[in-house]
Amino acid sequence: MPEAHAPETSDLQALLDEARALQPRVVDLRRRIHEEPELGLELPATRTKVEGALDGLPLEIRRHEGTSALVATLRGAKPGRTLLLRADMDALPMPEDTDLPFRSKVEGRMHACGHDAHTAMLAGAARLLTDRRAELAGNVVFAFQAGEEGHFGARYMIEEGVLDDPPVDAAFAIHITPLLRDGTIGTRPGPLMASADVFSAHIQGRGGHASMPHDCADPVPVACEAVQALQTFVTRQIPAFEPVVLTVTKISAGTTNNVIPETAHIAGTLRSVSERSRRTAHEGIARVVEGVAAAHGLEATVRIEPGYPVTENDAAFTGFALGVAGELLGRRAAQEWPAPVMGAEDFSYLLQRVPGAMVFLGVRPDGDQRPAPCHSNRMMLSEDGMAYGTALHAAMALRYLAP
Repeated sequence: MPEAHAPETSDLQALLDEARALQPRVVDLRRRIHEEPELGLELPATRTKVEGALDGLPLEIRRHEGTSALVATLRGAKPGRTLLLRADMDALPMPEDTDLPFRSKVEGRMHACGHDAHTAMLAGAARLLTDRRAELAGNVVFAFQAGEEGHFGARYMIEEGVLDDPPVDAAFAIHITPLLRDGTIGTRPGPLMASADVFSAHIQGRGGHASMPHDCADPVPVACEAVQALQTFVTRQIPAFEPVVLTVTKISAGTTNNVIPETAHIAGTLRSVSERSRRTAHEGIARVVEGVAAAHGLEATVRIEPGYPVTENDAAFTGFALGVAGELLGRRAAQEWPAPVMGAEDFSYLLQRVPGAMVFLGVRPDGDQRPAPCHSNRMMLSEDGMAYGTALHAAMALRYLAP
């Protein structure tokens, strides 16, 4: 981590003033991305907008080939380390029910997780940092990522060398949240966000008439018993201090009211904040469902699709990030959280490779005491709060790469 020769707090306050002056550009980019949301790994219009925002800056631009990811590298005036700053660009496949003048123009798509703001803030930070290139001893890699919403975009970026040229020493990311007060930061060392896996089970029975269940092998009560048994398994075999959240979200069986079906299906998600509990849960889901089925003379097939790993912040880098945020926003505005968030993030793949941290930035709309959260069809954010994110990205680079 940087030593005491980093920029003074007054310099960071000047940086925040510059970020506020840059707000019209940042807000304009955010709104243009918001009204034309794109999904998954292919985001050609979004990437074009980002390229336009970076046009004319002294950056080395590289388009990734497997996805619409874009990497822009700023070489500092002096040699040194490399810091990666990341923003995700994709939207969600869901309707938007807001009255914003720049609401989504694409039916069934919405920037409901703030990725439009992430992208605009990072583009703004690129402009701030190119103006201060003389103060940088090292490099800044601005990573604009596709496919965070379940498409493993960070993993594709790693495969295409985002950490290799120049070699990245640390990584930092900001995620907005309307649930925090404008201009506040929250994060924690260690597990910040959970892993996320999907499981499903197929229970094979033997169908027949609803009046004669003894001549059948009814999979419906077996599925119901399996759901209850899974919850008992979690509370009795997973350590309370390394918890998992196992949620069955779907049970399906049958076609009508007087026929016992041949099969039943259950499906759900598993969240964990430790790899040990995650492995225990994987083994237990299969054992419990198959065992319950066997106890009733039926067979079950369980499938688990691993998703993102635990997002684990490096302790030293997290302390550094909270320190920078405290200087920029005020000590009370930078909060260390006692517990993780059970959502998942593919920034976790980057943090498996290099030390770093993700922080949450509060962007609660003014006067809204019950704001809609991320992934809500009514989610909105305070655009004024985005200036703090733009400035924090730049402040992190200036502190980390101070000569």
